[in-house]
Amino acid sequence: MARSIRPVVHYIATRPDGTVPPTDIYSAQYHRAQGETISTVNLADHVGQVIDHPTPGRKWYTDRPFGYFHMYTRPGEILDRVEDGWPIRLWIVEPLGETGNWGGDLSPYWLMSHQIRVVEETDAWKAFGHRGAQVLAALAQLPDLARQWATEWAADPEGTRRTYAAWEKRVDRTRALTGWASCRAQYSRREAALQTATQLAGDAAGQAATAASADPHAVTLIQLRARCLVAGQLMFDRIRTGEYEQSIRGLLLGAGLDTPASVAV
Repeated sequence: MARSIRPVVHYIATRPDGTVPPTDIYSAQYHRAQGETISTVNLADHVGQVIDHPTPGRKWYTDRPFGYFHMYTRPGEILDRVEDGWPIRLWIVEPLGETGNWGGDLSPYWLMSHQIRVVEETDAWKAFGHRGAQVLAALAQLPDLARQWATEWAADPEGTRRTYAAWEKRVDRTRALTGWASCRAQYSRREAALQTATQLAGDAAGQAATAASADPHAVTLIQLRARCLVAGQLMFDRIRTGEYEQSIRGLLLGAGLDTPASVAV
């Protein structure tokens, strides 16, 4: 039986208002500093329609902040060039006319064009890849979890400090976050998703723990726990085979700490 070929889906992430952010962040910063207005397009206003780029650049160079429509075919990399970060809206589009990219191994999941059809809006969690729903669930729980962890730390500072120190040592020694999660994210094209998820996790946990009057050292370790948790959720399907890898996954999800840190998978 002939194997069916999955159709390629092209995605563009926009700001919450539907406008396309600049494709070159640094160029955008420079032009804004010069008092220039950067053109954009609102995809929400053109669902089902064909759009020509308002200020097309030279094919396919970054010679202006927004010189082409920049699409991704690998969802886990969609957040790579989103200037304002999360939250976003996510759109399925169809490239039309001539297309291209920068070539090489670094950009096979990119596609650029000067004309697109806006097919439809889709779920924003897909920007984190197929485990995006689990990542967002973990992020939503983090403020409550961080407050809980801060409360436990305050109730037994010395005991909790020892527990976290032992866990942190294992995380560092095994490189569970900086090695296993990062490398597997690279291989599965989820680097941008991992970077965004861990940044959001650290910020959310840090704010909640600080508001709960945790001391700075506790806040730092609570932030590490939060970053590991979302990394473990994002990369759950890539770090799971064999006893040792399961121990790595356990460290990311908080194994060895007093309270359950995992969320539904």
